[in-house]
Amino acid sequence: MAKPIYEQKHKDVIDAILLNLPGVKIGKMFGYPAYYVDGKLFACIYGKGVGVKVSEELANKLLSEKHVVPFQPLGKPKMREWIQINHAKSADYGKDMSIFRTSVEFVRQLPTTKRKKK
Repeated sequence: MAKPIYEQKHKDVIDAILLNLPGVKIGKMFGYPAYYVDGKLFACIYGKGVGVKVSEELANKLLSEKHVVPFQPLGKPKMREWIQINHAKSADYGKDMSIFRTSVEFVRQLPTTKRKKK
């Protein structure tokens, strides 16, 4: 498997933003840096941006912004509750704090799903 490619400067800024939120832990998703709350994935550094899980309604609204695109990791089809925020300057992710907070609260209220054992 190829080494995951992402912007380290973005990760440094996102770590500073997200790891200060209550209950947020860092982990991995397919080898990429990922952020979890209550054991549930809500954000992931991927490529040139950050994938974030939000409600379908908010995702549709945010997709009208020029720096937001559908989140399609590893060439997968777009997911209705995921967006990708892309900024050229890492510091600009600080402007998206309300989206990150909304994501944490949205994911926190979702039911926990049990994975089937193989």
